[in-house]
Amino acid sequence: MKIILGTMLLLASTGAFANSACDRPHNDFDGLYCLNKVYQQADTDLNVAYKALSGKLDASGISALRKGEGQWMEHRNESCSMRHNDAFLVDLDCATQATIERTQFLQSRYRECVSSGCQNSKLLP
Repeated sequence: MKIILGTMLLLASTGAFANSACDRPHNDFDGLYCLNKVYQQADTDLNVAYKALSGKLDASGISALRKGEGQWMEHRNESCSMRHNDAFLVDLDCATQATIERTQFLQSRYRECVSSGCQNSKLLP
């Protein structure tokens, strides 16, 4: 199986790298490298937010969080990847944006837990 990481939106997403070494990629491979770096940081941020939130939840909340996370991953995968013949295509810009949005969701739930108490019902879509 071939895996092709997404340059599908590379030209539209290069603005995200302004004022950095990735501001003007020399070719698609350079752009893909830069986009992957942004995705990796977004994924790290997501894991930090998930761990922080799970530390505030009771057993029922952790169960809801895990279920919600599984549903989110399924949606992200359906939205940001596809199979074509023997290739697997991933749109890294889409995956990055979905990951950033999920991180913001988790951070919002964490703020609720700290300020007014955890609301497990909000952990599921």
